[in-house]
Amino acid sequence: MSKFSQWFHRTFDDWFFRSMIGPAQTKGAVHGADHFAREQWKRDLENRKRFTREQRERKSAERDAHKPS
Repeated sequence: MSKFSQWFHRTFDDWFFRSMIGPAQTKGAVHGADHFAREQWKRDLENRKRFTREQRERKSAERDAHKPS
């Protein structure tokens, strides 16, 4: 076994070390985040969609303004 793997197993297989870092988090594990983080993600996604809609509308308006009648 390499020195790194020996150190890794001595450190991370140790019961005391695992108890210091605490138990695994299971709340929100299906979604990967807690409620606040999910809500923030939804707001960010909506802002990005709004920005994209505004960009499309702006480009469409520019094309319409430059169209020969």
